[in-house]
Amino acid sequence: MFQRLFINHPQSVQETYLQHLAFAAGFSVLLLAAGFAAMIHAIIPALFETTASRIIAKLYHRTHNRGAEGSA
Repeated sequence: MFQRLFINHPQSVQETYLQHLAFAAGFSVLLLAAGFAAMIHAIIPALFETTASRIIAKLYHRTHNRGAEGSA
C-alpha cells in the first residue's frame, strides 16, 4: 500500500518522492496564482489580461517536457 501511494507514480515520471513533492507543490502554487489572476480579471478586465493564460502555458510546457529539461 505504501509503495502504491508514495513511490509508484514518482518513479513512473523518473523522480524521487521529494522531487515529485517539490514539482507538484510548485505546480499547485502556480495554479492558485492563475486562478487568483483570473478572478481579479473577471472583476476588473483591465488587470491581469494574459496572466492566467501565460501561467497555464508555462505549466503545460513544464509537464510535457519534464524528462527533457534535466537531460541537457
